[in-house]
Amino acid sequence: MSSMSPENISPVQVIQQKFSLDFQYPVLFTQNCFDLQDTTIVNLIDNLSESPKLLAILDEGVDQMNPDLAVRIEQYCEHHNIESLPSMIVPAGEDCKNDESVIDDIYHAVEQFEIDRHSYILVVGGGAVVDAVGFAAATAHRGIRLIRMPSTVLGQNDAGVGVKNAVNYHKRKNFVGTFAPPFAVVNDYNLLDTLGERDKRAGIAEAIKVALIKDSQFFDVLYNTRLALAKFEEQASRHMIVRCAQLHLDHIATSGDPFELGSARPLDFGHWSAHKLEELSANELRHGEAVAIGIALDTIYSNLKGHLSDDKKQQVVTLLLDLGFELNHQVLNKLDIAKALGEFKEHLGGNLCITLLRDIGSGFEVNEIDEGLMTQALQLLMNVGR
Repeated sequence: MSSMSPENISPVQVIQQKFSLDFQYPVLFTQNCFDLQDTTIVNLIDNLSESPKLLAILDEGVDQMNPDLAVRIEQYCEHHNIESLPSMIVPAGEDCKNDESVIDDIYHAVEQFEIDRHSYILVVGGGAVVDAVGFAAATAHRGIRLIRMPSTVLGQNDAGVGVKNAVNYHKRKNFVGTFAPPFAVVNDYNLLDTLGERDKRAGIAEAIKVALIKDSQFFDVLYNTRLALAKFEEQASRHMIVRCAQLHLDHIATSGDPFELGSARPLDFGHWSAHKLEELSANELRHGEAVAIGIALDTIYSNLKGHLSDDKKQQVVTLLLDLGFELNHQVLNKLDIAKALGEFKEHLGGNLCITLLRDIGSGFEVNEIDEGLMTQALQLLMNVGR
């Protein structure tokens, strides 16, 4: 075999690398998982023979409403031969994602307790806390096993079951983050018992969102049980949580873009304005409350564009109002449509892609928004219920 002479070697050499990973993780729905006889958590630990360490990180709101939780986790770990480290308490809500010291504190604990990639971080908290702790877990040692235990409706049916983690930075929501699947998700219904009405209601918005773009039958169930959902009745609420989580998980698994490399984000229906409204309200608006407003705004716009019928538009608005969402919140007066769309375009990666409705259960993507018509939709929304 003759060798190539130096003058015949191309100046550009390409080795095309390609590989794939099979991501799998369980999402469990249960209750009383820290009862000593319950095996939900210990059955997840697949390296008990290595005496793994577990660091529990608790949302301060969860800790205050469940003052014995840290002790129960410690007792559970001791009973099942898991090395439990001193629990950490972190700020609740968006404060956790805004406070840069939270991530540093978690990194310090990882270093201090010699937590490695075969150890576990258990986060118990709302969607924002799960997001922030997930970011720390994904970046320490390039990834520590994370068990998520969402404590809110929104966390259990949406934010806690997916593959995204993030913190806020320079007043920009989710500006720094990762795509990193959790090791497992455990949805313990008992954690929802201590929630206030606003937090229980806020999570329903994400169920409405995913029903509107993917599943008309699920929307019909939500609409027909709206009075039961408004009262947070157990059967209706649990069905809503499980079906919403399932639809989100199905989308991640089957969309062909689980890490959002493209610009289409159907699961962000209603979110281009919601993210901005949260910021403009200094996070006085819960994420789900802002999403409900965003859903109403884009539903009205879809109707004005001639895509969605009047009766379907009214059905969506009626559902949101009957659940108790305030759709004409005063923060709407501060919304700069062009600026919010511009920031969302940047968030998507340079190409604007907004999901609209052509029917209930049928979303589609557009790459431009008629700002004049969106302004009209905004004015109509501000007068809803008046």
